[in-house]
Amino acid sequence: MRLYADSAKCSGCRACMVACSLNLFQESNPKKASLNLIPHFPAPGVYEMKVCTQCGDCAAVCPTEAIKLNERGAYYVDFAECNLCEACVPECPEDVMFVRAELANAAWKCDLCGDCVSVCGTSALWIDN
Repeated sequence: MRLYADSAKCSGCRACMVACSLNLFQESNPKKASLNLIPHFPAPGVYEMKVCTQCGDCAAVCPTEAIKLNERGAYYVDFAECNLCEACVPECPEDVMFVRAELANAAWKCDLCGDCVSVCGTSALWIDN
């Protein structure tokens, strides 16, 4: 299972990013979301969504084995075991592996909770095999 995105349906509202940060950090802070929404200007209203494909490349390079599989078959970061080394960041082909020491004490990524899918008003996000 993994998260999919249809960028053509995205309105850029960022509700998905708020839902994601609430799930991961119990904070309403889109900067702490595990998906990326890239606006393409000068064409207003055109957004590119980047989401985790659960490829596992991040887990393969983690020296502390802090990136693990959950019961949904999705990789997640065990915050207690992450040492902020950033080895995972350049391995992510979708650029949705995050380490920002000014925001959090551990790396973070999509754990396939589905909260972003639930709040998307345009059905731009979904979970499937």
